[in-house]
Amino acid sequence: MTDKLLYEQEGHVVTLTLNMPELRNPVTDADVVDGIVDACARISADMSVRCVIITGVGKAFSSGGNLKHMAERSGLFAGDALEVRDGYKAGIQRVPKALWNLEVPVIAAVNGPAYGAGCDLTLMADIRIASTTATFAENFVRVGIIPGDGGAWLLPRQVGLSRAAEMTFTAEPINAETALAWGLVSRVVEPDALMDAARELAGRIARNPPRQLRLAKRLLREGMQQSLDSLLEISAAYQGACHQTEDHREAVASLLEKRDAVFTGR
Repeated sequence: MTDKLLYEQEGHVVTLTLNMPELRNPVTDADVVDGIVDACARISADMSVRCVIITGVGKAFSSGGNLKHMAERSGLFAGDALEVRDGYKAGIQRVPKALWNLEVPVIAAVNGPAYGAGCDLTLMADIRIASTTATFAENFVRVGIIPGDGGAWLLPRQVGLSRAAEMTFTAEPINAETALAWGLVSRVVEPDALMDAARELAGRIARNPPRQLRLAKRLLREGMQQSLDSLLEISAAYQGACHQTEDHREAVASLLEKRDAVFTGR
């Protein structure tokens, strides 16, 4: 794990922290990409993890692409057209695949500006909580490129096509209150309350059985692209599996006995 991405677990909650504040936490560096992908694999294999928080160190959540590398045509941005294409596929495009397909619920605690790939990183989470200092910009055209990390697929699914087009074509940032009004975030809090709010929400999520959380998230993902009949078929199969678990029996028993449940992931 790179020191550019911190991995910390407390109880059933993992916090991933982008840790390049001097560069405003870009996410296109190869070791950051590797760190996010590796963290997702680690979380997926660990049934003790029931929720994930992603945030950034410093004043920014993430500036997105590394402008220094763009200017130098190095790293992800090196080579001719085909080499850049291959670089994107082997680099930043691995992040949306890893995060979007991670079955553990993910909260983005957006502590400041989230621009370009940084904005899109927040869209890969299930829930976004924003500081009052957060801003969001799909600003790829401002630097002479287009969304190369899945933003054109992610953004309309969060704010609708018209607002996604406005953000993409103007490249102008929106503030936290606008993001709340547009449904891009679910809550706006003061900066010093951000992580407490994210941890409190993560704790409410993590009270629930881990396998059922993962299957519920998978159903939400499938529901975005399946027909109702197909989703009902998948739901029936998942439900059959859930009914056989010890955690289901513990959940029912705890409700009947009016006590807190203790879940084991079995």
